Order: sequence, then structure tokens, then C-alpha cells
Amino acid sequence: MCWTSALRTSVADVICSGKRTVIILLSLLLLTAVIFTGCKPKEEAAAEKEEAVSKFKIAFIYIGPPGDLGWTYEHDRGRKMVEEKLGEKIETAYIENVPEGPDAARVIRQYAQQGYKMIFATSFGYMDPMVEVAQEFPDVYFEHCSGYKTADNMATYFGRIYQPRYLAGIVAGKMTEKNQIGYVAAFPIPEVIRGINAFTLGVRSVNPGAEVRVVWSNTWYDPVKEREAAVALLDAGVDIITQHQDTTEPQKAAQERGALSIGYDSDMRSFVGDTVLTSPVWNWGAYYVDTVESALNGGWKSHQFWGGLKAEGGVVELADFSPRVPQEVKDLVELEKKKIIDGSRDVFHGPVVDQKGTTVVKTGESMGDVDMLNMNFFVQGVVGTIPGQ
Repeated sequence: MCWTSALRTSVADVICSGKRTVIILLSLLLLTAVIFTGCKPKEEAAAEKEEAVSKFKIAFIYIGPPGDLGWTYEHDRGRKMVEEKLGEKIETAYIENVPEGPDAARVIRQYAQQGYKMIFATSFGYMDPMVEVAQEFPDVYFEHCSGYKTADNMATYFGRIYQPRYLAGIVAGKMTEKNQIGYVAAFPIPEVIRGINAFTLGVRSVNPGAEVRVVWSNTWYDPVKEREAAVALLDAGVDIITQHQDTTEPQKAAQERGALSIGYDSDMRSFVGDTVLTSPVWNWGAYYVDTVESALNGGWKSHQFWGGLKAEGGVVELADFSPRVPQEVKDLVELEKKKIIDGSRDVFHGPVVDQKGTTVVKTGESMGDVDMLNMNFFVQGVVGTIPGQ
């Protein structure tokens, strides 16, 4: 081999050797980077996992979408208040549009299996499914809204919404011109029947000649059906509409026909306008915060909560009045509200007479909670029937 060829070979070997060295060095650097950068995410993941395990997980089961107002919206406002007040200690989740009945048990069970320590079910039809699952998970706290069945690890909670409904009835009774008021009713369960009766007693306390006409929609949330029911009542001659559902369609139907309305769940005046005279509304935040805190502190016990009107901060309230409501009507409502709060009067205080003319509460007496929670009759002044009776 000539010396030039040998030189080329030597140089090539050096270059190749250098390349191998560079590749080895780059590989080592890359491996080191992977090791050190890989440790940080792993540590962070472990920390996040530990934090997730240590947080108190809470689930909410909703009958409808949270939306901008209504029954589910008010519950979700309460959930958000829990996050705001207890955010570092807790983690919340919710699922919407869960049908009442057997399928609800599957949803509730899944949350319990996933490590949620407290589960709120926010509709009457979730009661039996929750009872079923509560038996399977004795270390989980279960809370059912509007029901009556309890267990060592299952409580019930609700509000005396019949109280602001009574006050809203006073407004309607004072402001109807035809003495015909329409009520779009959801399902024929004691909660709804109680609300119809309380509203009617309020109407008749200031206008004994007025009637409350009931049409059943058999819905909690169905804008089309609820509008149709309201239109049927308007066609029958009512000049004020109220309801026990989540949508504003009955109020909108009334507005379009030049009629007035009473809202429900949320202040519907802000969505429809001043034709909504007022609304019985829910405020769940304080209850949810207090209940979760009691579980965090180890003080939770099974209970049956039924909160009423308070001077401030109650679970139930009457929303602000429309400018169309005269001052004398506002003053009358405020006077009656104070009587309910201080206990000097109750909504179902005798004499209370049913549609058949039978006295169900004697003069000077008040109906007890058990009878109110199982109410299955209409009072005088209601035009309509309870399906199944």
C-alpha cells in the first residue's frame, strides 16, 4: 500500500472512531436526560396521586342539565360554593340527565366504587336506588334530596318551599283580575301536591273567590310539554300562571298572551321580564358546605333536614318582586313572612278543608310534618284531580 493510501485509511479510522465516540457521548447524554427528566414527572405523578387520594371526593347526581336557572342549576350553584369554600380539601364531580329509577343505582354505585366518599342525589326518584347502594357501601355518606328513607349512612334533606309558595299565592291572589290562576304541575307526589295546596291557601287567604286550576305535565324538565300545559290553562281563561318544573316556558307563554306569572326554583324575572311577579327559590350552598364540613370533621350523622324561611340565609326564599307588584302587596307578604319565621303562624294552620268539604286540620291546630310529607289531597279552591285517586 502506498503511503497516501495508508494515510487515508488512518484518517478514516480516526474519523470513524470519532463518530463512534460522539454517538456514544450523545447516547449517554440522552440517557441521562431521560433519567433525570423522567424522574420529575414520576415524582409529580406520585404527588398528584397522593393528593387525589387524600382529597375528600363528592359526587352530585342531577335529574337535568345545570343550565342557567332552575332546580338543577340551584343545586350546582351549591356544589360550586362547596368548591369555593373547601376547595383545597375536596374534589367534586357531577353527572346530569340521570333518569329516575333503576339506572340511577348504577350511576350511584359507580361513584362509590371510584372512591367518592359522599354522594348527593338531587331528585325524589333516586330514593330507592340510593337506599340499595347505601347498603353496599357502609363507609360512604349518602344524601338524598326530597325523600323520606334513611339509613345509618344515608340522610335526607329538603326545604320548606311550601312557605314561599304560600307567600307567592298571596301575590297572585291580590293581582288576579279573573280569579282564575293556572298551575302547571309536575308529578302527583306529596312534594308537588303540598306546593299546590300551600299556594292555593295563600291565594284564598286574600281572595276567597279565586280558584287554582291544575294541569299535570308529568315532567320535571320538558319545555314543550310545559308550554303546552300553560297554553291550555291560558285558553281556559286564567290570567296568572305558576308551575312546578325547571323551565321558563310557562312564564314565556303567559307573557306572550299578556298574562302574569309566578316563577319557581330561580328568580325567573331575570330571564323572562317583569310579568314574572316573584318566584319561590332555592339556596342550597350553605347546607352543602355545612354537610360536607361535618363529614370532613367526623361529625356527620344520619338526619332528616327540612329547612324553612329565615330572616337571611335560608334554604328557601321568595325572590325580589316585579315593579308591577304594588307596595301594599309587598308589605302584606313581608308581614306574613315574619309570622312564618317567628313561628306565630304556619301555612297549614286550621281550619284547612279539602275539596270534599272535609276538615283535615281543625281550627287552632297545625298539620304535623309527617302529614305534610305524605299529603295526598287537594284543599278547597283547587280545580283538578290527583291521578290515581
